[in-house]
Amino acid sequence: MGIIVQKFGGSSVADAERIRRVALRAIETQKQGNDVVVVVSAMGDTTDELITLMNELSSSPSDREVDMLLSTGEQVSIALLAMTIEELGYSAISLTGPQAGIMTEDVHLKAKIIEVKPDRVLEELKKGKIVVVAGFQGINSNGDITTLGRGGSDTTAVALAAALNSEVCEIFTDVDGVYTANPRLVPDAKKLSVISYDEMLEMASLGAQVLQSRAVEFAKHYGVKIHVRASFNNSEGTIVREERNMEKGTVVTGVTYDKNVAKFAILGVPDTPGIAHKIFSALGDARINVDVIVQGAKSNEVTDILFTVAQTDIKKSRTILEKICLEIGATGILCEEDVAKVSIVGAGMASNPGVAGRMFGALAKVGVNIEAVSTSEIKISCLIKQDSTEKAVKAIHEEFGLGK
Repeated sequence: MGIIVQKFGGSSVADAERIRRVALRAIETQKQGNDVVVVVSAMGDTTDELITLMNELSSSPSDREVDMLLSTGEQVSIALLAMTIEELGYSAISLTGPQAGIMTEDVHLKAKIIEVKPDRVLEELKKGKIVVVAGFQGINSNGDITTLGRGGSDTTAVALAAALNSEVCEIFTDVDGVYTANPRLVPDAKKLSVISYDEMLEMASLGAQVLQSRAVEFAKHYGVKIHVRASFNNSEGTIVREERNMEKGTVVTGVTYDKNVAKFAILGVPDTPGIAHKIFSALGDARINVDVIVQGAKSNEVTDILFTVAQTDIKKSRTILEKICLEIGATGILCEEDVAKVSIVGAGMASNPGVAGRMFGALAKVGVNIEAVSTSEIKISCLIKQDSTEKAVKAIHEEFGLGK
């Protein structure tokens, strides 16, 4: 057998009993003849609790110190899990991200992995140990601890799987796979047995919280097979893999939604070359992801530009935009937080006309107004009012016959 990388999120290691279950699963995988690397997140709500404590003590902590603080959550998890495995009679060792060779760029809070040096991990595997690695963290060229942003443990696991030439990267979650829609919202949502990297990447970036989008990007680039599974049973989950050997019988694979969205509108923008570049390059330099960009019709040599950002980036975006507006002579900025983005994803959409019309028709039937639209070959996203999210998702899911 080969190397299997297993990743467990915070809810899977939230207390002693759950940590023991993770230990038993890792042991069982090793007993089947595999070398095992386990990547874990911080226990339960530890990261949120650390952020709350931090905000009580500091109004503007440096990014470096925030990373130093937040990285401690995963270190608690790995030590407790390694201790538990050894208590059960098996050999284990815990490694921080830096000890496991996770090298990142010189950025804090949202660092990207640039290289994995797995020598230490391989050395410990050769000794017959289960290697427990802290997710969400790495080290930069200055020797400082960095963190990878929310969901970064997924990226850690996939990056390690790629560096170790792992047979599969198993991502254990509190759901038993990837569904056609959020099953908590749509009771008849269907579990997918297989999904392509491109479809999963779109779904992850559009609000599906099963996998982190950067982890899927990593998996696609290095050809890492991901198995999304439940931490609470042994059922088969959803395989994320290359599209070429997959059936393309369905037009739409799934429906997603994202409420972590804010809509900005820059009013009275001079309609001259280079203005859009000035706006969006400034946001990009601040590592703010922008989506659903719409430019209005030109009137009197000016136009309006609408786009969305994550709600967590509102404050930073507003500060940047206020400065840019003064420089370019725009007349004002509007920001709305009561919006959501609902999307359909499917590799079959590229060769099937009329999909957008069906989606818009489904929304019209339930009285949902569309404020903006963004498309690619395999996705269509609509910006709507947040309080219409549930009925919008259900209507679209029904329109495309995605239920059981």
